[in-house]
Amino acid sequence: MLRFAFSPTSDIDIRDLRVALLNYIVSCQKNEEFIVRIEDMDKDKGIDDKDKENLGILDLFGIKYSQTIYQSENIRFHTAMALQLIHEKKAFSCFCSPEWLATKKAEAKTNNQPYKYDDACANLPAELVIDNTNPFTVRVRRATEDTESFIIMQQDKRPTYDFSCAIDDMLSDISIIVCKENYRENIEKQDYIRTTLQYDKQIQYIYLPTIMSDDAVSVKWLLEEGFLPEAISNYLISMGLDEAIKDLDINDLSPLPFRFDIEMLKNINQKYLKMLNAKELSRYVGFADEEIGELAKIYLEDISTTKELKAKIALIFAPKNIPEEFSKQSELIIKIIKEAPYFDQYDGFQNHIMEKSGLNGDELLKTLSLVLTGSSNGVDLVKIYKYIKNYIGEIVK
Repeated sequence: MLRFAFSPTSDIDIRDLRVALLNYIVSCQKNEEFIVRIEDMDKDKGIDDKDKENLGILDLFGIKYSQTIYQSENIRFHTAMALQLIHEKKAFSCFCSPEWLATKKAEAKTNNQPYKYDDACANLPAELVIDNTNPFTVRVRRATEDTESFIIMQQDKRPTYDFSCAIDDMLSDISIIVCKENYRENIEKQDYIRTTLQYDKQIQYIYLPTIMSDDAVSVKWLLEEGFLPEAISNYLISMGLDEAIKDLDINDLSPLPFRFDIEMLKNINQKYLKMLNAKELSRYVGFADEEIGELAKIYLEDISTTKELKAKIALIFAPKNIPEEFSKQSELIIKIIKEAPYFDQYDGFQNHIMEKSGLNGDELLKTLSLVLTGSSNGVDLVKIYKYIKNYIGEIVK
């Protein structure tokens, strides 16, 4: 069994998505079940419907899972196992207040020492524990002098992140976890919790190198900016998902961290856009028309996202913002076009306008380009005319 876990307190970012993709790929390769766990214990920070939104993103990337498990539904198991550890004297109630602990941490910092809880409550007599009405946490007893008796249950009776994850992975019989490199400290605690509970199954961990970025790059944002799921996947795992399931050896991944490069992602996205057929591409710019798709392909030499592409196509059909020096010429050309017969070829169309307007050369071409595309340069009217000729009336309306 493999799993991917996320919190409904934030968007899935590219690091999370890579973890999800590789866990899913390994599950397919090993023919093991794949589940998604939603870590919803922090109700105060939860965002309405963020769980559904994030699940929708996994669906969009072709990540198939057999079930979703909400961590809060397991809280009775977390509580029961914490009580078991207390009963077995492998854990204890800690009445140290947050203020007292903060003072101790500050003192350690002043002395340039790492803070480690000193087990002040580890050996309290039973009568001081049973009759104590003060708030308390539950700590699991330290394994060695070099470790710490860390908290597994908060004062409000919620399990800590590592304790709940350790129990959940145990309950789900997880066998392999692909995770971020910075997860190692959590893994040590979680393994210790399961060992203390006498759970002897060893989970195999595969650590991924860090994707460095100044900010967390939200997958939702990338999709809104016009990056295709296939392009994002290719950027993260260097191949398509189906190909990765067949050929990727996760042990061959580079162990070196790398910086997120949006320009590289744009190049990959542009290649994927070029591979789309015209009808499919047209849907990304708000149409379902093969001719509009072919028109969009013309712009793909200089554009790398569907958002940019949609803006270019929308400009053609939107009211034009004509510079003052071209206003009279554009009004004349628009009037001529509205009264003109249908021309199948661009040459006939241009010659008709030239004859009726008396305009020629750059003046004619720049004005005509502004009227038809909203831009005075960078567009080959001969190329685009064959795809907009049936829309001329709508474009100049």
